[in-house]
Amino acid sequence: MSTHAQVHATGIGKYRWTICALLFFATTINYLDRQVLSLLAPDLSKEFGWTNSDYANITAAFQFVYAISMLFAGRFIDKIGTKKAFILAITVWSLGAIMHAYAIFFGEAINSIATALGLAAVPVSIAGFMISRAVLALGEAGNFPAAIKATAEYFPKKERSFATGIFNSGANIGAVLAPIAVPLIAAAWGWQATFIIVGAVGFIWLGAWMFFYDKPEQQKRLSAEELAYINYDQITDGVVEQSDDGKKFSWFQLLAYRQTWAFAFGKFMTDGVWWFFLFWLPKYLAAQYGMKTTEFVVPLAVLYSMTMVGSIGGGWLPTYFINRGDAPYDGRMKAMLMIAVLPLVVLLAQPLGYLSFWVPVILIGIGASAHQAWSANIFTTVSDMFPKKAVASVVGIGGMAGGLGGVLITKLGGWLFDYYGNQGQLQTGYTVMFAICALAYLVAWSVMKTLVPKYKVISDL
Repeated sequence: MSTHAQVHATGIGKYRWTICALLFFATTINYLDRQVLSLLAPDLSKEFGWTNSDYANITAAFQFVYAISMLFAGRFIDKIGTKKAFILAITVWSLGAIMHAYAIFFGEAINSIATALGLAAVPVSIAGFMISRAVLALGEAGNFPAAIKATAEYFPKKERSFATGIFNSGANIGAVLAPIAVPLIAAAWGWQATFIIVGAVGFIWLGAWMFFYDKPEQQKRLSAEELAYINYDQITDGVVEQSDDGKKFSWFQLLAYRQTWAFAFGKFMTDGVWWFFLFWLPKYLAAQYGMKTTEFVVPLAVLYSMTMVGSIGGGWLPTYFINRGDAPYDGRMKAMLMIAVLPLVVLLAQPLGYLSFWVPVILIGIGASAHQAWSANIFTTVSDMFPKKAVASVVGIGGMAGGLGGVLITKLGGWLFDYYGNQGQLQTGYTVMFAICALAYLVAWSVMKTLVPKYKVISDL
């Protein structure tokens, strides 16, 4: 009987799913905090007189800092460990979320410093929100590298994409809860209180993380059988995967591998699509269909509920191919090719949008659902091929690439919407952006497959 079968026969326990649940709620909070601004953007734009380019600059500040921080976050997490890293990350991003309530104060402080240094001042509201977004991004950059590392620690390779799909669906739950909670809180207590209340939720999660999480080898709640199951597939192609053997490695070593570049390019091409949907959909519905903040609730809740199905279903899909004998990476790439075709429906969002606002909502929902399925798998390609000690570092490199891709697509969107909007042809700007979003995944998959055509484990780090 194989080791896998023996482990299953003894009743292994389910504590690893408790850790998955913690990661799920952390990701939910992560997306709640980052989406508050986009939902309040139509009202804040009117209050402070922001143009589309102004709003793009504010959101780009988040994405740029997020991108740079991801590079260092991954390395930092590999150095200090998953538990400490998550404590630090959620503390910083929760404080950053709360800072938005005091954006005017921070904007005035920044302009005072700029004036003293003889520099040009930035409008107070823009400066304040940009610094708040930067702090939020600094903390949130730690979520995914730490979560992927925790998944690599607590799950065998066969289950990792499914576990990743589950915790990654927290992004969708956060995106569903936000349009329900944010307008209600804002209507009752104002936009400042919204940032404070939502931002404070992270500190509740922090207590649970500190109580329930330890490394598997130190986790008293984890049975010996479950620990053996987690580690049963550490030997792949004759290579023993170790959590940390003490051997040092550098970023430059990681950049020498095609596997790193494949992951980074896949993130660069596709992360911006999700950022675009997340940050611009409320403004799209307001501009194209005249919706108010309170009217976003149902369509956005439906759209992001669809993405939850994509995240979990996409995470499960590779197991079908793996169970049929494919190596984990090969099964994942087959699944990702199928997933990459689905966003093509977004090409129809504008041509058919005249029928009803539900047409683009559903079609974009399919595209966003495909993104979450893609995301669950592309993250897991890292833990398929790299040793556990390097997972967060490689995820950080890819996260930086994805963040920079997000900056580009956000800035492009802001410019296109102002350009075509001034000509009375705003719909053309959205048509261009939806086309980019629809085609990005097939381009990403083609390059990834070219760089890494076959499954190969990294064994010399």
